[in-house]
Amino acid sequence: MARYPNARVLDLGCGAGHVSFHVAAHAAEVVAYDLSSDMLQTVASAAQARGLSNVATQQGLAERLPFADGSFDVVISRYSAHHWSDLAVALREVKRVLKTGGSAAFVDVASPGQPLFDTYLQAVEVLRDTSHVRDYAPSEWLDLVSGAGLKPLSHERQRLRLEFGTWIARMRTPDVMRDAILALQRSVGTEVREYFEITADGSFSTDVLVLFAEK
Repeated sequence: MARYPNARVLDLGCGAGHVSFHVAAHAAEVVAYDLSSDMLQTVASAAQARGLSNVATQQGLAERLPFADGSFDVVISRYSAHHWSDLAVALREVKRVLKTGGSAAFVDVASPGQPLFDTYLQAVEVLRDTSHVRDYAPSEWLDLVSGAGLKPLSHERQRLRLEFGTWIARMRTPDVMRDAILALQRSVGTEVREYFEITADGSFSTDVLVLFAEK
């Protein structure tokens, strides 16, 4: 954020506002943007409680941002893109609302890029949360970011360990869906269990992509 001392930042798919609150201390204004009105109410209440007067909320779709061209210095999206109905369109919108020279940062669960592992990952994701659309492979991200007119600067694949109980609880996954995930984990082959480091309690590891780009 040091490049933008008076930055206007868009937290795209803000969820409960963790990124918005972290960035607010380093920005002139943060717009917390999400499709869920309940989430935005949570963000607004928490921002007020924290004394963060520079955090505003706005509801809408990632594919149709209600902002003028060149409105933001920085766009950040963390664990939201896999819910978007059309990632390519959303990325073009990110490019449109960024100022020339502006930066974008994306963090999301990534597909391993192999059909066997991808099928398993998409299945457990949608069983946990039916709003899931797709986890994309790093190669897909790079193609889509470039295709949107953004310049990829760097990307890194990380591993994230997910404790099954808290992973399920965060989305209030119904018991029938939870049981289906556990049944699927028990029935998959050794190759899948080893790649995702699945343990008896359902906990597992997954790939995460961290990607930085600029306009």
